[in-house]
This record gives sequence, structure tokens and C-alpha cells, in this order.
Amino acid sequence: MVEIEGTVEEIIYKNDQNGYAVLEINSKEDSITVVGYMPYVGIGETLKIEGEWTTHPDYGEQIKVSKYEMVAPATLYGMERFLSSGLIRGIGPVMAKKIVTKFGLESLNIIETHPERLTEIPGIGDERVKMISESYEKQKGLREVMVFLQGYGISTTNAIKIYKQYGDDSINLIKQNPYRLSDEIFGIGFRTADKIASSMGVDAHSAYRISSGARYVLMQYAANGHTYVPMDLLAKETARLLDVTEDEVNDSLVLLVQNGKAMFETFEDGSHGVYYIPYYTAETNTADKIMKMTLTDVKPGDIDIKKEISKIENEMGIRLAENQKIAVEESIKNSILIITGGPGTGKTTIINFIIKLFKKFGKSVALAAPTGRAAKRMSEATGYEAKTIHRLLEYSYSDEEGRGFGKDDKDPITEDVIIIDEASMIDILLMNALLKAIPLSSRLILVGDVDQLPSVGAGNVLRDIIDSGLVKVIRLKEIFRQGKESLIVVNAHKINNGEYPTFNDKENDFFFINANSQEDILKIILDLNKRRLPDAYGFDPMSDIQVLSPMRKGLIGVVNLNNELQKCLNPPKKGLNEKPMKDFIFRVGDRVMQIKNNYKMKWVKGDEKGEGVFNGDMGVIESIDNDAQELNVYFDDDKYVKYDFSDIDELNLSYCVTVHKSQGSEFPAVIMPMSFGPPMLLTRNLLYTAVTRAKKLVVIVGQEKYLKHMVDNNLISKRYSGLLPKLRKALSFMVEN
Repeated sequence: MVEIEGTVEEIIYKNDQNGYAVLEINSKEDSITVVGYMPYVGIGETLKIEGEWTTHPDYGEQIKVSKYEMVAPATLYGMERFLSSGLIRGIGPVMAKKIVTKFGLESLNIIETHPERLTEIPGIGDERVKMISESYEKQKGLREVMVFLQGYGISTTNAIKIYKQYGDDSINLIKQNPYRLSDEIFGIGFRTADKIASSMGVDAHSAYRISSGARYVLMQYAANGHTYVPMDLLAKETARLLDVTEDEVNDSLVLLVQNGKAMFETFEDGSHGVYYIPYYTAETNTADKIMKMTLTDVKPGDIDIKKEISKIENEMGIRLAENQKIAVEESIKNSILIITGGPGTGKTTIINFIIKLFKKFGKSVALAAPTGRAAKRMSEATGYEAKTIHRLLEYSYSDEEGRGFGKDDKDPITEDVIIIDEASMIDILLMNALLKAIPLSSRLILVGDVDQLPSVGAGNVLRDIIDSGLVKVIRLKEIFRQGKESLIVVNAHKINNGEYPTFNDKENDFFFINANSQEDILKIILDLNKRRLPDAYGFDPMSDIQVLSPMRKGLIGVVNLNNELQKCLNPPKKGLNEKPMKDFIFRVGDRVMQIKNNYKMKWVKGDEKGEGVFNGDMGVIESIDNDAQELNVYFDDDKYVKYDFSDIDELNLSYCVTVHKSQGSEFPAVIMPMSFGPPMLLTRNLLYTAVTRAKKLVVIVGQEKYLKHMVDNNLISKRYSGLLPKLRKALSFMVEN
């Protein structure tokens, strides 16, 4: 065992995912190569290292590190190098030089014990002092956590997240329950948590481990859209994951139920399902509230509805089709109503008409949609403010109470009529929260296209409610004049009916470009974005054109298309800050998308402040500050969000997104690659959803046989959802009584 102390002169190699590094250290004027897991080490840092000499066949003698700790730099040069390394937020190379010039070797001591003295340096105000001080304190606690975690292969980024979540209690909390990491830390899977548990002596066959594994499988199924998992399937999947028997899994499920984490349910066909408890509660409450709403009489006694509709038609200078009139009439008669139809069937016209009708009678109206982009479109189409459902429900987060909605059954929404657009995107948890906040004295009108892909979150809410027969449903099928002029609208309905689309009329808006190889598809898509569509139509490729791909992987999958489109549309440029990531680089000006719900993330919108950035929110990177280790995004619904570098793995480039992630959005132009892929992805409703995202132009690039295959493939992936049987049970109860 050797011990050395020296200054990090060069980082030859560093793996940010697991903290493994190869460093060149200057020790007593000798240059020594050291290798090992040394996360969060920077140039200029002085380290005390313990390890063994080894000989690498290519690189010669080096020390393999078994233990290391930081010591204060012993020279002014070392102090400046350390402070300018980027380890402390708020201090870059220029500021590091100023600090060392002022305080010399006492610089770290000043930062730790008297940070207020930093204001003696021009350019450092109270805000920056706070940032520097907090960052330095975090480093001290973070290093202990990293040393603990580095043996488990946990990346630097994830270690920072763990520390942000649990603080100085990180190690104790992980030792008490390592499985909490897979539940609470984005980016850490069950297998990593299980590896930590095993090294801590958790028995592979303990009920504690198996119930944790079963909960993980339940959560994975929920992430894929299922509210419950059939019991036999859950036992099989969990047994395979943990290498235990199905009988052991079934025995351990009882522990989950006893701890209030899961619920068993027996369905009418005799099958058994297992719910993660939040989804069971949400389904049960949703079914119960819908039944109560359908039993609530809201019919007006003295209004001649047909006469009032005729008056508003004259005022607006329009004539509603018969089915549209029925939709308006039913909005007056029912406590809850669903209006569903494809593009061009007049859903927006009906929304505007209903708003005008209710406001005429002094009724207040609230408008909302599941995403910021959809809410913004709703505002533009109606002329009234539309909020996201989360904002409507006054979502908030606090460390003391966790996440929650300000509006609920104790403090309900006060508007008389609530109109929700893009209702096919609502998952069961959000629907439960929405219904909880709507009093029986109000009306709820859900507007959407049931033939689109279901929600990204768990549940099959809109389709289940429609199929139950419990709620009044108006189906809009007639395409109106403005729609008939658009091949986008005509083809969307053709696709939905199982017919092949028509394309390549030069005077129209739907085109197919043949390309036999994925390499050719990629080249054409890049050219369409950079040159052909901007030249022909005046589209701005950074804001008007959206590439949608069915797949994430491969040459024409989301990941590679994003990297290639970025090179094409936002290449590196002097003065344009960037931040490298694992699969791509973030650069100022990049289009990005949030890929998970983050209920703690703070945002600013004018004078308004709030929390919560959600899966599918899209925006543009406005700035990257490598000193402060922050990245700022301006989202489409006018929110500004400041990301710490440890949180930016929740963002993806969004020059290209999956069709699923595009739901609720509308783009002037949509480009879609068309090639071989898994049958579960090449489906009719996926193609239909992609086409209906376009407002002015659709261009499909690839092989026509796969386009036809998608139209022919009416596979709708089954979702395990118990809402439909619950609603049907409520309906049968109402009929019997």
C-alpha cells in the first residue's frame, strides 16, 4: 500500500456515469498516473491517495486507488486551479483568479466559514455568495455519499440526485431501504438497488426483497399504461426478475397489501388483478364520481334551447350541423358530456358555441387541456384563457406536505362549466384529481379524439368512459368544407377507416417521398428540414417543422435523428455555450422536451410562479451557464424553467420526438420516416395520431409498403384497466334501481 499527496494536473479520462477516472497527479515534482473511482474530482484539486502500484501493458506504471480524500491546495496555483475547475457553482476561471488574488491560501476557509466576505470582490453580490456557499457545503456532504456509492457503479449524476433527495441522511436512508432508490430516483433501476441490497446482506428470498420486486414490476407496468397487472402475470414477471419461485412471490404480495402499497381485485370473469394502491384509489374514485355526476339533474327548466342556439348562430354568422346542435343541447342537459371526433369535424366550433351560450346565461366557464401546448392552442382558438389541468387544479409542491392540488373536494373549482380539450391524453391519476375538484353543481365537458393513441400515463380513461355507456357521448363524423379542402383531414379519416391515403397532389398538403434505404430516408429528412420546406413554404425549421418517428432506436429513430438534425440546424458555434451529455450535446438554441413528470421543478411565467414540469412539455434552451452549472429553458406555454445540471437528464432534444410524445401538440409541418419496425409500433392509430398533429403539411419519407402495413395493422395494444368494468357495474346498479 502506498500513500501519496499531490495536485491533479490533468484528467486523462473520466466516466461521468460511474465516476471512474484516470488522472495525472503532480507529487513532489514527480508526475504519477492514478486510476480508480474518483467521482467529482477536478483539475487543481489536491488529493491524498491510498492504493497499489500496478503495471498497465500499454501505459506503464500507475497507482490503482483504493481510497482518496481531498485536502486544501497548498499553493496559490493549486488553489486557483481548484476553484476554476467548475466544482463550485458560481466560480469560473475569472472569478477564481479574483478570489485567490484577494484571499490567497485562505480562499477555501473564507468560502466555508465567512462566505459574506466574498462580497469584497467586485462582481460578487449576495445572490452569488449564496450560490457559492451552498454549492461548497453540498460538495462536502456529497463526497461522502459518492465514496459510499462508487462501489455500486452509481453515476456521478445519479449520486448528486440522491444527495439532493436525501441530503446528509443519504447513506442512512439507503442502508435502511436500498429499494427506495428505484422508486424515488429517476435513472436508477431496480437491478442497481437490488445489487446494493445484496451487498448489504439482504436475503435473496426475503419477503422484503420479493415484495419490493413485485412493487417495481407493478410500477413498470404502470409506466407502460396499465393500472393493474393480472396476478399470474405479476407472479411470473417478478419471479423471473428475482430468480425466485412464483409461490414465494404470491406469499410476499400479501405483505404489500398489508402495508397499504397494493390491492387485490377480483373481476366479474373470475380473474384476479393486483393494483399499486394509487391507481386502485384513482379508478375507484373516478368511477364513483362519474356515477354521481350522471345521476345529478342539471337540466334547465325554462330555457328554449333550440331558440337560444338559433340566436347565437345568427350572432356568430354560422349554421351548426344537426349533430353539432345536439352536442350543444346535451351540454346544457348533462352534468358530464363527451364530444369526440377526428380533425375537421368542428370540435373547436362547438367549444366556442358552448362558451358563448353559457356566458349568455351568466355562467362562468373554465378551459383546460392536459399539456401547455394544447392549452395554448385552446386559448388561441377561443380567445379565452386556457390553463393546463395542473394549473387549473392549482398544483403545488412542498418538502413538508409533498405534492398536491390546491383544488379538491374541500376547495373545489368555482366555475359553473369546465371544458377540457385533448381529453384522450388524460390518465387515471389526473382524471381522479380533476373529478375530485368538480362539484356536482358544475358541468364537465370532455372534448377529444378517442381514436388517437391513449394517454402516456396509466389508464384508458376516455375510451373506457365512452365504452361504458354510462355517460352521454356525441360522436362527430361529418367533415366540414374547410376540412374537405385539406388532404391532411381527408387522409386522417381514411386512415382511421382502414383506407389508404391519397398523396402527391402538388396543390395540396400531403406528400409521400419514396426512399428504399434508411440512409436515404435520413438524408431526405435532413434536406427537407434545412432546405426544401423552408424554401418552398417559408417554414422555420426551428419552430414550424416537427419530425415524428415511431421508434427511439436505429438510424431513423428519435435519438439519431435528433443528433443529426442538431448538426444540421444548430451546429456548434463560437460563443454558443453547450453541455455534453451521454447520448447527445445540449446547446443554446436547441429544441428540447421534458421526458418525465417533475413535480418539484420551479417555473416562472411573468409575475406568476409555480412548481411542476411535465412529461411532453416542449421548449427551447435559452442559456447555459457552465459556471453556475445551470441551463434555462423557455417552454411553449411561456414558462421559464431553470435546470441544475444534475436534472438535465430529464430533458431530451426534440427536433424529433416519438408520436406518443407529440400528443396534444399541433405543428405547421410534420415529417415522418416510414420503414421497417416492430408490429406493435407500426399501427393504424399511431399513423393516425401522427398525421393529425399537422396543421398545414404532412411529408412521409420511406417505403410505401410500410405505410400500407400501418393502415392495415389495426392492433391496439391491450391495457389492463379496471375502469370500464367499474363503470359498467355502476351502470347495472343504476338500471336495477
